[in-house]
Amino acid sequence: MTSSENGLHIDRRSLLAVAGSLGVAAALPATAAQAASANTAPMRHHPSNWPDPEPYGLADTRQDLWPREDNSFVLPLELRPRDEERGKVWMRDTYVNCFVVDGRPLYVATGTTRVPGLEPAAPWNDGIFVWVAPSLQGPWRLIDTACIRPDAEKGKVWSPEFVGENGPGRTVVAPWQEYWHDDRFGKRGNVWAPELHYFRDKWYIVACMGDHSRKVGSFMLVSEGGAEGPYRLVEGNHEKPFGESFIGGPRFIEPGAYHHIDGSLYTEGDDAWLVLHNDLYAKFRDDMEDIVPMSDLPRFQQKPYSPEPYLEGAYVFKHGGKYYLLHAAWDRTSIGPDGSTRYAYDPPAPGRTQYQYDVIVAVSDHFEGPYSERWTAGVGAGHNNFFRDHSGHLWATFFRNPNVGYWSDPSRIADAAVPGVVRLEWTGPEGDRLYVQRRNQGRTISG
Repeated sequence: MTSSENGLHIDRRSLLAVAGSLGVAAALPATAAQAASANTAPMRHHPSNWPDPEPYGLADTRQDLWPREDNSFVLPLELRPRDEERGKVWMRDTYVNCFVVDGRPLYVATGTTRVPGLEPAAPWNDGIFVWVAPSLQGPWRLIDTACIRPDAEKGKVWSPEFVGENGPGRTVVAPWQEYWHDDRFGKRGNVWAPELHYFRDKWYIVACMGDHSRKVGSFMLVSEGGAEGPYRLVEGNHEKPFGESFIGGPRFIEPGAYHHIDGSLYTEGDDAWLVLHNDLYAKFRDDMEDIVPMSDLPRFQQKPYSPEPYLEGAYVFKHGGKYYLLHAAWDRTSIGPDGSTRYAYDPPAPGRTQYQYDVIVAVSDHFEGPYSERWTAGVGAGHNNFFRDHSGHLWATFFRNPNVGYWSDPSRIADAAVPGVVRLEWTGPEGDRLYVQRRNQGRTISG
């Protein structure tokens, strides 16, 4: 449902009934008659765009743009044994989506997770887990993988551990994705930022081998069964990640190993594109086994900041006939000329401190652009995705970055690295913006 349109206009009071930090009213599927009625109803009020901080590149840090108790909640995902002490799943790069399968909504969730005993998801982790639910509120269960691997941990759909499943004409784990060891880090090899997509009646996972892998970059898996798998690697990734290598990443990455990270899948009709950081994309071949070969990958036409910082987590979402390009950007604080705190999407420099990992968004009439100036759509909600639930309401994911900044503080770290979702609001066909649902923006939320 990442590319479908929505014309429903639902009264805010029917959407959320908050009971504590996890309270959300159940969303009821709309019938075809209800959808037709909504589409023919008179235009209702849309919340307005906020004026942007000036100059371009300053961050909007107002509390209304934070995921809060009144507009968000943490998904109650089924716990694995490793999660029981914490009481919730540790997750970065949270991804959630809703697909209609066999006439019923199926919600999926995944993200970057860690192994017991390691604080981050590095220098190795043990693969990709998937949760499913009949509604956004749950119940969320680890997807049933027992029929595929009876002795493996439930819900794990892919891992470097599965290299033994390789066979003639079927690659599950490529040599560059396998675990390896060195004297500095010991065991190495991690996978991060997975997304699960349903396209042309098949399931695909796009993910990235992380900084501690033999080759760093994006790859895609295709299921030979249902959402639970079994998955195999597409042909274009047997030797390397998508795209060509270049100099990048931490200093410990070997020359030639770094490719474009944070791969995402955008589909529309029968066509599919790979979306990569910072501003690259590529069309998939019709058989979905590789991207269309090109000497240079095309770039989104964007309005960069000056100077442009490093961006991550690119994602494209279509709504109201417009294309929304998401990026994750660090809001760094510094001292302004008047002595006040300056919040901006600046590159690293002395005197600048990482504060919040935000989602910034731009809008266009076309997939490739040109895109508008960016705006802050969610504070602390970076490296996420937007999605539409079965009733047509819009949501964003968030995880609260635990590495540095606001959520790394010892008083807050217990609430960081979570599988969170937050309501979105649309400012209508004239405003053309999506924000985290703000306070007191009118009764009608178009989503």
